[in-house]
Amino acid sequence: MSAMENTLTIYTDGGCSGNPGPGGWGCVIIDGGNLTKISGGEERSTNNRMELTAAIAALDAAYKNSEWRERKIEVYSDSQYVKNGITSWIKKWKSNGWRTAAKKPVLNQDLWRELDELYGRLNIDWKWVKGHAGVEYNEICDQLCKMEMEKFR
Repeated sequence: MSAMENTLTIYTDGGCSGNPGPGGWGCVIIDGGNLTKISGGEERSTNNRMELTAAIAALDAAYKNSEWRERKIEVYSDSQYVKNGITSWIKKWKSNGWRTAAKKPVLNQDLWRELDELYGRLNIDWKWVKGHAGVEYNEICDQLCKMEMEKFR
């Protein structure tokens, strides 16, 4: 099996109707020809919390699956907040005692800590994908988000 075939591909998305408002998140895990869809939501949340929750849920599923855990994982998110936060900003936040450059507490610190723990346990390459641009699996994630948001209307 080539490295490409052995890579686990994950797409994540989260959103809210109103910010804050009813929130939903979705993720698609692609293992060769097999798709696993996971989604959820909250009655009142924010876009950023839902984006983070989608990534956490997907990586938690990957970590709990003994076949997936040891593989290289590519995570595609349309959220610069998630991608830049976990690959860059979090280093400064941690060294600053979970404070931003403006000395304010980091928002969503509970979720960032969870995501960081999973990131440390897995071999992840984070990639940004343009949202609402016809990228098949990103669109599926978006549909999952909307379906979850509808449950709270």
